[in-house]
Parts: sequence; structure tokens; C-alpha cells
Amino acid sequence: MASLDFDLGQLDDAQRAALQSFTSVTDQELSAAVPLLQRSQWNVQIAIAKFFDGELPDPVEEARAALASSPPPQPVDRRETLLNGSSSFPRSSTSLTREPAPRIVPQPENRNLYQPPVLLAILVTPFSLLYQIISGSLGLFGYLFPFLPRIISSLARRSPARNSRRNTTGRRPLNPRDTAARFIREFEEEYGTNELRFFEDGYTQAYDLAKKDLKFLLVVLISPEHDDNATFVREILLSPEVRAFLNDPQNNIMLWAGSVQDSEAYQVSTALNCTKFPFAALIVHTPQDSSTSMSTVSRISGLVSPPAFIAKLRTSITQQKPALDRVRATRAEQQATRNLRQEQESAYERSLAQDRERTRRRREAEAAKVRAEQEARSKAEEARREAQKLEEWKMWRLQQIAPEPGTDVKDVTRISIRMPSGDRIVRRFPSDTSLEDLYAFVECYDLSQSNIPIPTLPKPTDYSHHYKFNMVSPMPRMVYDLDSGGIVGERIGKSGNLIVEPIVEEEDED
Repeated sequence: MASLDFDLGQLDDAQRAALQSFTSVTDQELSAAVPLLQRSQWNVQIAIAKFFDGELPDPVEEARAALASSPPPQPVDRRETLLNGSSSFPRSSTSLTREPAPRIVPQPENRNLYQPPVLLAILVTPFSLLYQIISGSLGLFGYLFPFLPRIISSLARRSPARNSRRNTTGRRPLNPRDTAARFIREFEEEYGTNELRFFEDGYTQAYDLAKKDLKFLLVVLISPEHDDNATFVREILLSPEVRAFLNDPQNNIMLWAGSVQDSEAYQVSTALNCTKFPFAALIVHTPQDSSTSMSTVSRISGLVSPPAFIAKLRTSITQQKPALDRVRATRAEQQATRNLRQEQESAYERSLAQDRERTRRRREAEAAKVRAEQEARSKAEEARREAQKLEEWKMWRLQQIAPEPGTDVKDVTRISIRMPSGDRIVRRFPSDTSLEDLYAFVECYDLSQSNIPIPTLPKPTDYSHHYKFNMVSPMPRMVYDLDSGGIVGERIGKSGNLIVEPIVEEEDED
């Protein structure tokens, strides 16, 4: 295999794109892909065709050598030769030399002539009459000069168009997979159920799979019109030793067979230069020729004994097996390298993902901590402002509370108040004191008992005070809430015992 003698960084963008496209289709190593692309002038399509079809020798040089060393070919009807098996070759012949095995893409059968619509036929009628007149004139000219038709016929026989195969068997043309299924079905109907493992697809698919998996492709071509066909199938192909040899997994053989009555098999026979039936050819990848070549390493024409058939195949397999083993070892090493690289990349990606996840969690924790600190500071600042406003409100509200009336005032209400701290306060209030003034007295009691001078302050404008306790009469229990309003003389009477009961706020479960 070729080796790189330059840095891939020397390739331009177009060459890198061509290399990436070629390797994505063929999965070939760079050491073999770059030289093949260079030989193909960096044309991806040509390189892919060379990879699958193999790189053949220069056809111009081969043609020159053939013309110099061999006489001109005789005009022989190839279709008649293939079907009848008439040739100058011996009854059994083999060749151990390697020959390039082309990749055949089946061409469609000739279709029936197109029938134009009636209107189009009427339009071309004058041209048809002119053609008939010219044809008649040429016929008269040929009658007068009889040697001309023979010369024209001889030239036409040598024309490549003459060699195009026409479907004269009446078999309906199918796609390669259906053609293979039809052949297998007809084979079993003719010779019974057997253990041969035919490849159930076209020749091209078998060719590509054998090249990819480094298997031996045994191509068997038969002609139902040939006299030796039945003998070859029953005595050789279906013999127990041949079946066991073909089905042995150690031999690594793929079996593809076809009848030359089908278009694909006929095209394969033409490409493999088959001149006698029955015919068998062993095709395999030959890395000693090139990294993409497929060669015919064994050819068997006519009837041979089953042991000779197996011996010829085994000889070719033995000769090619060391080269294939080296390619398999190279591919296995390359695949192991790719797998190791993929595992390393996967481990790196997993580690990178874990690092990103840890970084994300750390950032989220830091952000949550910052938010919590900001909320705590905000709440503390809000509580400080609320406490300051409460103190200002108490100072203002304490100034609004009327002083305790003297003993000479009769219209008063005597109230005994038990504070949450346990202290008891007894004070007289004018009977017309509002219940809210009583609540304000209790709220501002601690400030009134302090020795701190109380400044004169206005009522806070942006503060709304809420009392966090209720005045409750224990016996009988009665709550004097502010929502009911009123004055102490009407609500409590002349005297009363009250308890300051704090309001317990229920915490939100959420």
C-alpha cells in the first residue's frame, strides 16, 4: 500500500473536501486514499469508481500490444458461441494467472419500440413516405449492384452495435435481486432442494461485499441450452464434496450463480471473457496489485471431476490467503486504533461534561448564596426601617394620648391591664376614650416609662401601624377588637380587667 510522503496540511480546501468525501464513502485509510486521489486528478467520482471497479492497466498500451502480437479477430456471433458452446478450446481448461475482474453494473434490456400517439403519427406520415421512397430507391440500386449489400453486411457485423444482446428468450427483465431470486427458484425446481448458499442479490452487490469483507467470490454461469449444463450441476456443483467445500466457513467463499438467459449474467459472462459453458470463476481482492483491485484468480470452463474442481479452487485460495490475512490484520489494527480513539474521545467528552456540570452547579450555588445574602440584607434593612418608623410612630402617638384624669373626675373607667411581661397596670381613662387610644396606650407604655426625652415629631406619612395584640376580658372571655370600634365607657363600663394577648401569626406552609 502506498504511504504518505508529505504533510496533509499542504492540501488546499478543495483537496481536503475531496479527501473527506472519498474516505466517508470508501472508509479507506489516508495512506491509500491520497495517492488514489492524486492518480485521479482529485476527482472524487473517478476515484470512487477506481476503488470499486479496480485500477486496470492502461487500455491504450494493451490494445497496441494486442494488435502487434495477434491477428485480427474473426467476425463471430458471440451470442451463438456462448449458447452453443462451440469453440476451439478443449473441454476443460483453467488459468491460474490473475486477470482484472471488472465491476459490472447491469444495463437494462432493450425495450419495445415506442408507439406514438395517433396525432403524432399523422404528422410524421410525410416523412415515413419519403423514407419508403428512399428505401425503394436503395433497393433498386442494390439489385443493380449486388456486391454492395454483402460489403455493407460485413461492415455492420463488425460494428459494436452488432454485439448488443437482444432479449430473444421471452424472459421478463427484472432487477438484480429479483433476477437472483428467480434463478434460485428455477434451480431448485429443476434440481431439487439443495444446501448451496447462493447469494440472493445481484453480481455488483456480491462483488462489493466480497471486496469489503475480503471474501472469495465464486461466479458460476450456466446455459440451459448447453448439453453439459445438467451434468455439471448434478455431478459437480451438487456433489457432496463440492457442497461441503463451498459451505465450509474456513474457505470464506461467496457463491453467486446466474443463467446467461438473464441480462445480468450475460453481461458478467462477456466481462469475464467466458467462451465455454459451464463456467466458474473465482474473484478476490488482490492487494499485491493495488489497494482497490479485484482479480480473477481461477477460471474453470467445461466439465471437470469434483476433486479437480475443488483442487483448483483450493490452490487459488491458498495462494491468495496470505495477502488477505495481511490486509485483515491491517484492517483489524486500524479498526482497533479507531475504536481506541473513539473511546478516548468518548471518555474525554464524558469528563468534559462532568466538569461542565460541576462548574454549572458551583456557579448556581454561588449565585444562590449571593441571592440569599442579598435577600437577608434586604430583609434586615427593611426590618431596621420598620423598627425606626415604629419608634417614630410611638413618639408621635404617645403625644396624642390624654393624661390620666384626676381623682375629682367622676366620668372615668378604671382598667386593670396585665401586660405580656406579667406586669399589671391600673389606670383610669375618661369614659369617652376611644378603644384605639387604649390600644395606643398599651403600645406606647414601654416608651412612656423610659426616661428618654420625647421629641415632638409629626405623624409619619409613609407608615401604617398595625397592632399585634388584642385586649381580652378573661371572665367572661371577650375580645375588644379595634374593628368593632367604640369607646371604653360603652365597651368596658366603669371598670374592667383586661389581658394583652399577642396575636400569633400563622406561618405560610409554602
